[in-house]
Amino acid sequence: MRNSLWAPWRKKYIISHNNKKCIFCGPDKYVLDRTKYSFSLLNIYPYNNGHVMVAPKRHVKSIEYLSAEEVCDLWNLVVKTKKILDKRLKPHGYNIGFNVGKAGGAGFAGHLHVHVVPRWKGDMNFMPVISDTKVIPESLDAMYKIFREGMRHAKKERT
Repeated sequence: MRNSLWAPWRKKYIISHNNKKCIFCGPDKYVLDRTKYSFSLLNIYPYNNGHVMVAPKRHVKSIEYLSAEEVCDLWNLVVKTKKILDKRLKPHGYNIGFNVGKAGGAGFAGHLHVHVVPRWKGDMNFMPVISDTKVIPESLDAMYKIFREGMRHAKKERT
């Protein structure tokens, strides 16, 4: 038996996803950082607390279409994001990677992005096993506040 949780906020995602609008082109809510070629933002449908996506500003569908400068900038932002997560959330590990193409698991295959997903020992409780349900214990607004504070601290440390 599969349980259901009501999630009416997902309707906006379903509608925009069906309209083929790029979820990365133009978002401002929950954007964490912007660099010359890349930006990071909280995933509004996270696998876990602190789930961040890092994407090139340029709309490309696969890694081979990025210039060397874009690759370097993108990866530097992934590293910076991980460092902030280390300091602010103190995870025990990570899942970091690309899902390229629909067959590769990309929920949105048209704009390349890197998932940075913090993990903790025991973050899989009985809910996914028994009821095929994932519990996310922290709100997006709380995560955004934690990240913004982390960004301010990172900027102070550089100066």
